[in-house]
Amino acid sequence: MRADSLLIVALALAAGPLAAVAPAATLIAFVVALALALGRVQARVLLIAALAFGAGGMGAHAALARYQRQWQKARSAFRQPTRCAAVARIIASPTRHGDRTSFLADLSQLECEGAAVAGLTARLHTEHHDLRRGDQLAVIAQLAPVELFRNRELPDPLPGAARRQATASGAALTAELVSRSRSLSAWIDAARNHARRAIDRSFVPAAAPLARALVLGESDLAPDDDRAFRQSGLSHLLAVSGTHLVFAVASLIGALTALLVRIERLAARVDAGRIAAAAGVPTALVYADFAGGSGSAWRAAWMLAAAYAIRALGRHARPERTLAVSLIAGVCADPLLPFDVSFLLSAAATVGLVVLGRPFGALCERIDQRVLRFVVGSVATTLSAMIPCAPLLALMSPDQTLAGVVANGLAAPIGEAVALPLCLLHPLISTIPGLGHGVALVGSGALLWVRFVAHLGASATWAAFPIPAPGAWHLAALALAVIGAWLRRPRWAWLGTGAVLLVAVELAAVRAGHPRDRLRITLLDVGQGDALLIDLPDGSLMLVDGGGTVGSPIDPGARVIAPMLRARRRKHVDIVVLTHPHPDHFGGLAGALERVTVGELWDNGQGEREGAGPVYRALLASLRQRGTRVVRPGELCGRRQFGAATVSVLAPCPDFVPGRDGNDNSIVLALALGQRRALLLGDAEREEEAELVAHHPGALAADFVKLGHHGSRTSSSPALLAAARPTHVGISCGLRNRFGHPHPETLAELRKRGIHTLRTDQDGAAFWLTDGRDVKVGVTVPRAD
Repeated sequence: MRADSLLIVALALAAGPLAAVAPAATLIAFVVALALALGRVQARVLLIAALAFGAGGMGAHAALARYQRQWQKARSAFRQPTRCAAVARIIASPTRHGDRTSFLADLSQLECEGAAVAGLTARLHTEHHDLRRGDQLAVIAQLAPVELFRNRELPDPLPGAARRQATASGAALTAELVSRSRSLSAWIDAARNHARRAIDRSFVPAAAPLARALVLGESDLAPDDDRAFRQSGLSHLLAVSGTHLVFAVASLIGALTALLVRIERLAARVDAGRIAAAAGVPTALVYADFAGGSGSAWRAAWMLAAAYAIRALGRHARPERTLAVSLIAGVCADPLLPFDVSFLLSAAATVGLVVLGRPFGALCERIDQRVLRFVVGSVATTLSAMIPCAPLLALMSPDQTLAGVVANGLAAPIGEAVALPLCLLHPLISTIPGLGHGVALVGSGALLWVRFVAHLGASATWAAFPIPAPGAWHLAALALAVIGAWLRRPRWAWLGTGAVLLVAVELAAVRAGHPRDRLRITLLDVGQGDALLIDLPDGSLMLVDGGGTVGSPIDPGARVIAPMLRARRRKHVDIVVLTHPHPDHFGGLAGALERVTVGELWDNGQGEREGAGPVYRALLASLRQRGTRVVRPGELCGRRQFGAATVSVLAPCPDFVPGRDGNDNSIVLALALGQRRALLLGDAEREEEAELVAHHPGALAADFVKLGHHGSRTSSSPALLAAARPTHVGISCGLRNRFGHPHPETLAELRKRGIHTLRTDQDGAAFWLTDGRDVKVGVTVPRAD
């Protein structure tokens, strides 16, 4: 095969796994791409590419199905967080997160609260720091299934979870080392532990997490730093990328070459460069493992290993061929590698440097003035790498910034020429008195400069512009435009066609996110909490609660609700309803509403008068400062019209009941469109339900009911269900809830009445949609039964 042919096959193999989660868009794009290649690429190459595409898809599908089965086993084993004893064998490099170590382990001899449980793979967190792959520990851990947050308009989290392998996670309450591994991977982890200790001991505290990211590939940045690097487009400077590996490995192999050529008898008989290149193959792979084994590290390592292997064979390594080999090797080793964003960013940047770097470089050579040519050349190189990454970056961040080009120009020379070599050198010389500390101080200074530029770039909000979240069809249209421009002429026509396709897809996304003349209620999967999006017939949007879990580092507002608003192209929320001031209902609102405007906040007032903590107070203060009108039950009780729909507040009226638990002071909404009704109960329990039945018996009839208090036994009384007579009910609950929601008694009552139940812990996000007559119900994860 020619190099270009090999690259075509490699790209097809890497595209195949995407069909496992977006089959229609991926298959149509691939078939059209094959049609465009007819006459330009040999038929046998296209046949091999088609087979590679199919193989990649089948490999990913099998990997996802395997993980899904294991995850279901974990779900069956743990209905709630459970204390278990097990023998844990570490199977991936432990990483540092704050003052704790996180490790992936196969658990055997698993016993949970007196019952034997089948072995599984879990992510555990412990204060034990000196751990290595292959070590065996006796652990007692609090385990629960991994929460996936499956919402139909957002990217499927299953591939990412399958790559991370863990089906359960939790804190290791005790961890006693049983046996120490002596394998190669264990020695690599011992070297990682040494480097981590050396960095923490010598680098200034603000720079140490940056150094660990650069050397070990650990993501332990402070939230403000992490946000600044993302928003400024400088995250790649802390990633283990091709530049990183080339510098580290090429330096070692260059030194080995210099040593071998000094051995005259050897140099006279063989090519010392070829011997050193042969050593470069395992060196690149071992170093990628030492540096954290991210997708970008392995892609760069395979590409570098391919280049060294070709050099060792006495051949010339072409960038296209080595890129193709790295893609093929990576996907064959891990069928789900294309779902690793770092891998995609690394591959896209490399493609940009290979494809765009040459023409941009040729244009720069026409500049006579040397300094200007250098500056323009640096910008052109940055653009060559950034342009192909733009769609992927749009998946990660709602904004792109023009300041990123300037920030890269200011930070990249210091980051790559000073910080990177010093951080890599430091672990090797850290034991030398004075020298190690001096290198750490200079390295810290370089890293703090990069950090300063990142914060400066992120603060340039005037240079940032919003980017709609690209879906599968956006990426398919973009891919076809690029392939058409690559294979066909005139290029501008294909780029124009791609632009038209993107506009058409975007208009369809806007229309889907703003339904008219319909009432759509979406029960979001935010774990153990409540969050509902309600599209009203006049185009208004209502958000009822924002989820939140006490003690969890996951913000459901930033993780689920804000991305959902972005996916639906919603920049304004007309009404936010906080049913009652409990953290699992308001905890995610700040993150959810950070980037949108809010018209009104409906709040029962109990939190402000009786106290609900600093998070609640900060939320109200922030919304008021932004001009949001806070409305209380005295104004809300009664009906409001939204186009053809009515929204009625049934409770608490005329005000909340002082001293009563917040659940029984929940704002209760009744919605109606035409012949159809919906009832949203917040966390109402038996006391408030009894009042609703007594005072509003005629207003409770509903086709859909969002049950109170996550399906607990203290809610959903027979009297309320008899008054409502729903055909569908929704229960918002999480896999990791310690309360056992929904309770068996409630589920049994629903089954007895023949009511269809939608559960976020089983179905993911669910929606109920009506035009006033017909009803459509859908879920993200259809049940097998």
